Amino acid sequence: MPDRFVILHHRQDPGEHWDLMLEKGEVLWTWRLARDPLDLQNYPIPAERIDDHRKAYLTYEGPISGGRGMVRRVEEGTYSCEAEGVDDLSFRLTGPSLNGRFQITVLGDGSTVFASAPVSST
Repeated sequence: MPDRFVILHHRQDPGEHWDLMLEKGEVLWTWRLARDPLDLQNYPIPAERIDDHRKAYLTYEGPISGGRGMVRRVEEGTYSCEAEGVDDLSFRLTGPSLNGRFQITVLGDGSTVFASAPVSST
């Protein structure tokens, strides 16, 4: 069975962000994205690696415990990892809106981005 991914739109007071979650074994590797990844004009998108999440989030929509806002699934599908390095992760997403090669890269200044095409690390 292929590995799955999901993107959740997370609204909380104040603000909003999107969570990119990639199934990896028994957990979801998760990155907080600063902008809507379904709008391709937003790329590259600032990203922050956050704690792994439970696989229940692959299908969950609704309130988050502890008053941490609400999540709504905006994209889902399968993915395949193409390359995994110390400072980058390349993968192919297959979903209704996002379909192609993507990359999470740590840049030379230490910031991380989610991009739809390779980005320079300098």
